[in-house]
Amino acid sequence: MAAPRRRTLSRLALAALLLFMGLVVWRTFHLQGVRCEVCITHNGRSQCRSVEGEREEDARQAAVGNVCAYLSSGVTDGMACARTPPTKDVCTPID
Repeated sequence: MAAPRRRTLSRLALAALLLFMGLVVWRTFHLQGVRCEVCITHNGRSQCRSVEGEREEDARQAAVGNVCAYLSSGVTDGMACARTPPTKDVCTPID
């Protein structure tokens, strides 16, 4: 009797796992939100990065973080870069 019950539980666990994976894939490809492109010039170097996110502020912060990770070296320089006003800051809705 234990084998059929174990098989049923395994099938239910597999179905739940496949459902969860499908949800993750669906959410990934159907992300509705904004795409922000940010360009910063810091210490004589310039860089642009685009990031997509659900909320505009989150996407903008992530883009600034990506740009400053490329342009700066060290924590203090990174913080100075993050405070630098962007030369380009454009956010558009994702369709």
